Amino acid sequence: MTGTAVITGLGVAAPNGLGSEAYWNATVKGVSGIARITRYDPAGYPSPLAGEVLDFTPSEHLSGRLLPQTDWMTQLALAASDWALADAGVDPAQLPEFGMGVVTASASGGFEFAQKELQKLWSQGPEYVSAYQSFAWFYAVNTGQISIRHGMRGPSGVLVTDQAGGLDVLGHARRHIRKGVPLVMTGGVDASLSPWGLVSQNTTGALTRNADPERAYAPFDAAADGYVPGEGGAILVMEDEAAARERGARVYGSLAGYGATFDPAPDSGREPGLRRAVELALADADATPAEIDVVFADAAGLRESDRIEAEALASVFGARAVPVTAPKTMTGRLYSGAGSLDAAAALLAMRDSVIPPTLHVVDQAADCPLDLVRETARALPVRTALVIARGHGGFNAAVVLKAPESA
Repeated sequence: MTGTAVITGLGVAAPNGLGSEAYWNATVKGVSGIARITRYDPAGYPSPLAGEVLDFTPSEHLSGRLLPQTDWMTQLALAASDWALADAGVDPAQLPEFGMGVVTASASGGFEFAQKELQKLWSQGPEYVSAYQSFAWFYAVNTGQISIRHGMRGPSGVLVTDQAGGLDVLGHARRHIRKGVPLVMTGGVDASLSPWGLVSQNTTGALTRNADPERAYAPFDAAADGYVPGEGGAILVMEDEAAARERGARVYGSLAGYGATFDPAPDSGREPGLRRAVELALADADATPAEIDVVFADAAGLRESDRIEAEALASVFGARAVPVTAPKTMTGRLYSGAGSLDAAAALLAMRDSVIPPTLHVVDQAADCPLDLVRETARALPVRTALVIARGHGGFNAAVVLKAPESA
């Protein structure tokens, strides 16, 4: 084994596409999945918009036994894991069970399942609460269910760092690869758009109040006032490069660098940690800023957060020195699913030599001097990509992805 971690399979469940190819085709074309919430009347909420996964029917992918045990989030994650393994050409039944691990991220757990069981508790009584509530809501449930479904009994875990978690798990999975685990399923899928979940998100004050889906989530825009929440994410198959090459696997790219930091305490006067996370990822990848062909931005959609990210990028790369994109403007921010989905998009951008667009930005803010890829995709060779994610509470993560040498 080489210890080099490569990605060989992608499984995507996103508001603008199910499966990696459907998602990618929509994203390159600038097709948004953000619209008014359909599952309930959102009129009483500050904004009625979200990025919902609409065309997914769990019974088409999961057994009748499993459906009552799982939250919507986990149902999406299990389907994405199936798609990722199929994309990688991996049959878990043919591999040693202790040679396969699972590391996923979660920001909220199974919120929708938990809400339904609480409603039963208060309206009908405790005897009507499902026994599956004991685990279906839990942060680690996606890891556990993927492990059980595919017989993966190697090193496993869950990371809870909000949106940064979708990248943190890639770094954690790479750690297992370097220790000799041949294959790790990794990534993040979140779904917290139930009424209870949306109320919880409103407490941050970071959601947009704009009800126009064409303008509601406009990162780096002078009028940015928050983000649109979304659901979904991506599950990736990460393998040791030698093991992948031995079985003749198609390789999307390698995880060359990873960096993570925490922001200092508010009002401390210290610099936010994002720039340092980027620098750590570049150093880990042994890459210079000039080698980065595109940045997939965190794109918080809040004026101050956007300014901080733009300032960090300018300090590392120079103003307008590297193309920057935020395809999450087509999905909303997916919490733990966001970083993993951006990583998948970056790998597909390498494959097809195209950078997907950022939507909704009409008046780019003067204090965000970025070469923002806006409205239409940009054809450009992509060999090395930087992906950034930040989580509520001060988490920062960055990864450097590199195209295969033979590509």
